[in-house]
Formats: sequence, structure tokens, C-alpha cells
Amino acid sequence: MAEKQKFDVAVIGAGPGGYVAAIKAAQMGKKVALIEKKDLGGTCLNVGCIPSKALLSNASLFKKFKEAEAYGIKAEKLSFDFSKMKARKDQVVSKIRTSLGGLIKSNGITIFKGEAKFESPKDLKVLGENSAWIHAEKIIIATGSEPIDIPAFPCDHERILNSTSALELSELPQSIAIIGGGYIGCEFASLYAEFGVKVIIIEALPSIVQTQGKEISAALTAAFHKSGIEIKTHTAVESIEKKGNGLVIHVSGGEKIAVEKAIVAVGRRLNSKGLGLEKAGLSEGPKGKIEVNEKMETAVPGIYAIGDITAIAMLAHVASHQGIVAAANACGQEAYIHYHAIPAVIFTHPEIASVGLTAEQAKEKGLNFSVGTFPFQALGKSIATMETEGFAQVIADKKTGEILGAHVVGHEASALISEMALAINNELTLDCVIDTIHAHPTVPEAWLEAALLANETPIHFPPKIKKM
Repeated sequence: MAEKQKFDVAVIGAGPGGYVAAIKAAQMGKKVALIEKKDLGGTCLNVGCIPSKALLSNASLFKKFKEAEAYGIKAEKLSFDFSKMKARKDQVVSKIRTSLGGLIKSNGITIFKGEAKFESPKDLKVLGENSAWIHAEKIIIATGSEPIDIPAFPCDHERILNSTSALELSELPQSIAIIGGGYIGCEFASLYAEFGVKVIIIEALPSIVQTQGKEISAALTAAFHKSGIEIKTHTAVESIEKKGNGLVIHVSGGEKIAVEKAIVAVGRRLNSKGLGLEKAGLSEGPKGKIEVNEKMETAVPGIYAIGDITAIAMLAHVASHQGIVAAANACGQEAYIHYHAIPAVIFTHPEIASVGLTAEQAKEKGLNFSVGTFPFQALGKSIATMETEGFAQVIADKKTGEILGAHVVGHEASALISEMALAINNELTLDCVIDTIHAHPTVPEAWLEAALLANETPIHFPPKIKKM
């Protein structure tokens, strides 16, 4: 192997956490190495956020065409070619990956394609296309996660798929079972149902997207039922039998469900195996997680960890922010991360987005809070565009008015949540939102109306009748 190469900072993993950390460190004048064993962009770009949203955008447009007559537009002989949709998805990923490669190189970062393994707290061995010995004063671990494979019914990636292999389908099945009713499973369910696939969600918990709270779960359940999606909660999959060209899924209670394909979406495992953590003086936590503090520092000075591997919040945007914090600290600045205002989005139809506390969480904490929920059915812009499904909700401290949480179900929820993320991160109050002039007619006016409701001073909604 070649002579040892020296860097100020080495980053293991080029996903949304790793490449951001590398760029931040390079911008701070450091000599940076970025090591990636697969493709630049990690799970998010290649087999996660971006390709799934490319496909979901097709579904959204197709839905609009099906509703065109209500707008006075005739769309006759409507059809689709899913293989072309898949090809477009691949082109989107390729284009962004190429641009990302150029961005990384423009920052003077040296890319190593291979698998990194610790030889000491400051030394890495890279094996692969660009095998090398690397010495770095600071090392940032950003190795991410992969879909969990269940031993009782392992993925064959032909009939039993995971979230990665599902994205490679060029033809749609007639029926599909989604095992797991979390955000990944629900996004796939929404996608396939729009194109006429018979979809069954099988969830062991009492409800789908349970972490989002009862109100959001109920809203999505109702929307899914309206779309023809069957949901089986309190139901565990015991085994999957291959029969003919399809599958028979055996679930708790003795029921058998016949489908053409299945997607296993029950969670992700952390990529900490094979890193040689023991040689770095690190040990794996529960399920392979690497423990860090609010500066993204591990137990070993000079080694940081970010993204899914920390098992704090397995979201691409959290990984990116952690990457900035880790890089700043690795370069001698002092930076801390806060997790009280993390926006989360589910790209189903309707979209779901949330930030901060749910009403259930506020109640569990014993807080005295108010809730304002404004339905899009009462909003002018939503009525004009026929996007009236859903609501915007604000949760606030009853005494101080500080906004504690916000939730939105409906069209463009993913864009709407940013206003509330900014508000919660900066400890703004209901009055801050109420005193801000919102453009009319727009959908963000829903936040103004929800804040007014939480303040018990509604303008475009009937007031509560106060009990005598």
C-alpha cells in the first residue's frame, strides 16, 4: 500500500452528513479527505429521499390530471408508463450526484472510493478503488444506516423487497403489502395506490405513523382509506410464503394475505460493523450506535460521529446540521446542536409535516398549553385551488404564548413547516406570528389563523362558546 497521506480532517461516509461536514471543514481552511465505499450522496440521494420524491412527484401530477375535469380541463385517455418514470428517477439521481461530485472537488476535498477502517484513533486504512493509508488529526464518522432484513422473511429483492430494491421496479405489481406503517412504508403506499395498485399496510403498532401523534395518524388513516389503501394495525407478520408468482403472508391470528409483492419497511440498522472501532478506542452502543455529546464528540478526543450512526434523529437534514457542528468543533470553533426544533416530513398524499411537541407529548410533560387547529376547508387559497384536505395546528404555552409545536396535514405541508421550525427554534410566541403580516391569498395564512385560534381570538373561524 502507498505511503501514508496526511490530512487535517477525514470524513468516513459521503452522505448528507458526511459531505456537508467535509465542505464545512474545507471552507475553514483544512485539508480534508472524504471516504465513501458506494456512491456520493449516500442513502438520501441514491436510494432514499431524492429517488422516492422523484417518483412521488409523478404520482402527484397523475392525481392532478385525474382531477382535471373539476377545473374545467379535459384530459382524455389518461395513461402512464412506469418504466419511464423509473428512468426519469434514475436521471434525477445521476444529475444531482454528478453536481455533488463537482461541488466537493471545487472545495479542494480529496475523495477516496473505498471502505475505511480504523487502525488507531488517527489512522485509517482504505480498501477499494482508491486504497490508501490516511492519517488525520480529526476524524468524523458518518457511515449512516441500511434497511433492516428480517431473518424470518429475508428480502430476495424480486418479490420481497426493501426500500432500496423497491425503487428499482420498472413495472408495477397488481397488489403489494407494505410491512411497516412508518413514514417510509406510508410513502410507498401512497405512491403505489395512486397508480391503481392494491395496497395493504401491515403494522404491529396500534396505528400508522404513530410517532406523529393521534390526530395526524387519524387524518392519514382516513385519507388512505379514501384512496382504497387497506390498513391492518395490531398485526404482526409471522412468515412469508412464496407461492406461484406471488406471496402468501401469514400474520398473527392465523390470517393469510395473498399479494404479488411485499416491501419490508420496519426500520434501519446502523452501519458501525467493520469500522474497527475498537482500534480507535470506541465501543458500540445499543444496536451499533455511537454515543456523542452536543458537540458531536465521541468518547475519544478528535473523533466525531454524525447522522444515523448516532441514532438521535435519522433524518438527512439532521445529519447535515450535525455535520456542520462536528466540522466546526473539529476545526477549533465551539458549536453545539439543539434538537428541539427538528422538522419532519412525510411525503404521502396528503403530505404531513411536524416540528416540536405533539399535544400528547405536551400533556405528558404536564404543560399548560393551548391548541389552535385551522382546517384548510376554511382557507381562501385552499378553496380556490381545490386543496382543502387537512389542517394546520399550533401548540403553545398558555401562560407565555411560546410556540411549542406545530403540525400540518395537507398540500405542500413540506414547505409550510419551515415557518414554524424557525419560530420554535427562536422561541417565538403566538403574538410573533399574529403580528406578522401574511400575504393573501396564500396557504401560510393558515399559521396566522391557527395562532389566532390558540390565542382564543379567531378572525376567520367561529369563536368557542364560553361556558357560563
